[in-house]
Amino acid sequence: MLVSDVMIKDNLVLISPMASVRDALNLMRTTKVKSLIVTKLRPSDAYGLLTYKNILFSIIANDGDVDLLRVYDICSKPALQVSQQLDLKYASQLMVQNSVKRLLVVDNNELQGILTMTDILALFLDTLNESEQ
Repeated sequence: MLVSDVMIKDNLVLISPMASVRDALNLMRTTKVKSLIVTKLRPSDAYGLLTYKNILFSIIANDGDVDLLRVYDICSKPALQVSQQLDLKYASQLMVQNSVKRLLVVDNNELQGILTMTDILALFLDTLNESEQ
């Protein structure tokens, strides 16, 4: 099975690296997501990823200011990324080896989607349930 079979392609939630952390938190709350894809500033730039963990570390643990800090100050960039043609087992291994729950799916330096540990495990559970019946 390939990454393209499992990845989320639609309704990706993106944010500008220039946005404030407060704006990012509000967007996460209204869209009910746990991470935001940070857009590129120019075509040769890399995508980033902003997660609750980034925010917790920067704002709560280190007394950062949600209005002064920008997304680019605290996001993970470049975010770990894979091709949509990669075998799902290798993407899973990459997640485990790097202790991440999300991988961006990028081909030709253009965002194609996002792959999450939750989606992989849901597929695995569906497969288990089908084999039991």
